[in-house]
Amino acid sequence: MIALLAALLATQPSIEADPIADLISATGEASTTNISPSEPRGCTGDFIEGGLLACNWGVPARVTLGEQTYDSDEAYWVLIGIPRQTPALQSYRVEIDQDGWTTLTDETREITQREYRLQRINGVPQSTVTPDPSTLPRRQREYAQKQAAFRSNWDGTGFLDGFISPTEGVTTGVYGSARVYNDGAERGVHWGIDVANAVGTPVVAPAGGIVTLAEADMFYEGGLIFIDHGQGLVSAFLHLSGVSVEEGQIVEQGELIGEMGATGRSTGSHLDWRVKLRNELYVDPELLLEMDLTALSNN
Repeated sequence: MIALLAALLATQPSIEADPIADLISATGEASTTNISPSEPRGCTGDFIEGGLLACNWGVPARVTLGEQTYDSDEAYWVLIGIPRQTPALQSYRVEIDQDGWTTLTDETREITQREYRLQRINGVPQSTVTPDPSTLPRRQREYAQKQAAFRSNWDGTGFLDGFISPTEGVTTGVYGSARVYNDGAERGVHWGIDVANAVGTPVVAPAGGIVTLAEADMFYEGGLIFIDHGQGLVSAFLHLSGVSVEEGQIVEQGELIGEMGATGRSTGSHLDWRVKLRNELYVDPELLLEMDLTALSNN
C-alpha cells in the first residue's frame, strides 16, 4: 500500500496533488475526497509481534488487523497493538468515512515472528512467588485497583511525543521472555523490559500523559506508577523506591516521576517498564523507542 501511494504521488504534476484522491478515483469507489495534502495520513510502526501501529488518515477512519477493529478518535488517531504470539499472516483493512465508508486498503500482511527467551531468576523473595494465603485479600484489592487504572482511556495524545527511555542502566530483562523463579515451575511471561541501576536512579515519563495510579507499596510491584499516554496506551513502572507523582497529575515527557528501587518481587535494584494497550495486550517498550510519529503529526 505504501509503495502504491508513493508511486501515485511521484506521477502527479504538482506538490498539491492528493494520492489518496487518485487512488479512490482509480478504484471507482469515489471521485472526490476532502483529505488535505497537508494532513497526516497513513500508519507508522512495524508489523511485528509486540509492535504498535499508530494511524491517522486526516478523516474518520476504521482500522482492522486480524480480529481487532478500532475507530479513530476525534483527532483521527487509531492505535493498534500486535500480540506477542500472532499468526504470520493477518488481514489488514483501512476504511475512511467521507459521506460513507470507503476502503483504502484490504490485504493480507505478513507479521514478523519472534523467538522469546526462557529466563531463570534465582533469589526472588519466596513470599512473592508462593504467597501466604493470608495475603489474598490484599492481592485481590490491588488487582482490582490495577485493572481499573489499566482501563483508563485519556483523550490526550501524549504518545505523539514519541518515547524516550524512562531511565538509565543495564538491560537485564526483555519483553516476551518466559520466567522461571527460584528453579521452580515456569510462571508466565515477562511483559516489559528491565533496566538495572542503583537505588534512587531517576525515572522519568517516557512520553506525556496522565497518572492513573501512584502507589508506594504494592504486594508484587512495590512502588508502582501508571501513566496513560492516550487511547489507553498505559505505561507501568514497577519496583520503585520513590513515587514523585500522584493520581490525576498530567506529566510531560522527561518529567521526573520516581526513583528506581528493589521493592516488591525483585532480586535487586531495577526498573520494570511495561506498556499495555486498552487493558487488552502488552506491546514491546523497546519498539516504542524506535517509532517516529513526526511524519503523521500535525504539530
